[in-house]
Amino acid sequence: MRAKHRVAIGLLVGMGVFASVCRGAFAEDAPTLGDAASAMIGTWEFSNADHDKTCRFIFRAEQVANGYKLDVDKNCATVFPATRDLVAWTIDTYGGLQLRDAAGKAAIELTEAEAGIYDGFEPAQGRYVLQSAAAAPILSAQDMIGDWAIARGTGKPICTLTLAPTPTGADAMAIRIKPGCDAGVMRFAPSSWRMDQGELLVLSARGQNWRFEENDANTWQRVPEDSDPVLLVRQ
Repeated sequence: MRAKHRVAIGLLVGMGVFASVCRGAFAEDAPTLGDAASAMIGTWEFSNADHDKTCRFIFRAEQVANGYKLDVDKNCATVFPATRDLVAWTIDTYGGLQLRDAAGKAAIELTEAEAGIYDGFEPAQGRYVLQSAAAAPILSAQDMIGDWAIARGTGKPICTLTLAPTPTGADAMAIRIKPGCDAGVMRFAPSSWRMDQGELLVLSARGQNWRFEENDANTWQRVPEDSDPVLLVRQ
């Protein structure tokens, strides 16, 4: 065999060994979620101790600069200013949960109170409670009865209505529209309402529906969200 052929073969073998070693090293270095971190993946509800302020977090397994990716509902910053810059989460060596901003600062620190529930404290805001969405209390129809305003993203009411307890059949209850309602709402023609797995469903006489999810105890937002949000605000 010619010398240059032997050199070429040697180079190919060396490159193959090097690639194999690198693959092995990368596989060993690839981080894996521990049991405590794996249990966090999914949707969680963040609230105050009285549960009259709430918002939602989604804990993801995707790695980011300062931990794992955290998605925060748009309304969270309004309800809880400390959540404004949160982008990541991590479990510390003592099992505590840290919610971090883009600079890596632990803006909120929580400890596990029991399975599926974490809590923390901030002097300005008081006690925080974080619980898995499955464990979070779900509002009943009884909680929703009363007067509500429909508002656009500006917050200005365009219609006032009453979610009444009067049954209309098919597990729904009556809606009473008050005078002066916006023409667009009247075209939709809301006629009844019901709760559906923690969300509020407003039913139209035309066979359509609007679905709302809770922002906090007094504000619900139509989903899916668009560029001109529709809110339900308790009166």
